[in-house]
Amino acid sequence: MKKNKKKQGQSNFSKLSIFQPNKFKFKKKCPLSVKGAPKIDYKNVKLLKKYISENGKILPSRITSVSQKNQKKLSISIKRARNLALI
Repeated sequence: MKKNKKKQGQSNFSKLSIFQPNKFKFKKKCPLSVKGAPKIDYKNVKLLKKYISENGKILPSRITSVSQKNQKKLSISIKRARNLALI
């Protein structure tokens, strides 16, 4: 009897896999497209520094949860600010 219970437990455990997709993915909303959000501009250095790493690289949108449209604007603004030596 006890052996049968162990086999059943093992079969349930073997069904679980770390490679299965997570059913509960919570996507954050874009902080730059919310009502009252600051406008993306190369002169707004305070905003741009939030989206740059310590090494000076632009952080990807999967980390900052910025939409693709705003990520493109952000990267262009950061590059302009670098070119003008504001950052």
